[in-house]
Amino acid sequence: MIDPLVRLATDADIAQLVALEHEARATLVDQRGGRRWLETHPERGDAWRFIVAAGDVVVAHIDEVVVGYLVAEYAVRIARVDEVYVTPAAREIGFGDAMIAAVIENGRGRGCELIEGEALPGDRETKNLYERAGITARLITVSRRIV
Repeated sequence: MIDPLVRLATDADIAQLVALEHEARATLVDQRGGRRWLETHPERGDAWRFIVAAGDVVVAHIDEVVVGYLVAEYAVRIARVDEVYVTPAAREIGFGDAMIAAVIENGRGRGCELIEGEALPGDRETKNLYERAGITARLITVSRRIV
């Protein structure tokens, strides 16, 4: 049994984060709402180093291999999950749950009172992750192209 190990990302993780981001983005292309999400969330590329330096990235790892990441934004009262991804081979072990728990703790330490996140329509795995942590829907955004 593998214990789900998580920690704040470091500069040494950036190359693996870039690779995992490409993997994550590729999975969204055919998901309902995925293309729109990709339009509104450009690749981080060189910005990873700034996000990592700010302490806004939690990584899941097995030994030195990063198998997942969670990018959070911490506002005055809200810890917001901007993106969470675990590579398929490392799912069902608890990495996502452990990363959410780390963000909750980081948020408490930064004075946050709430945690929020997003899930694409039909993304049952992410919805289940949030529900296990007690994070429930408060708003559903709908859209339709008009041109």
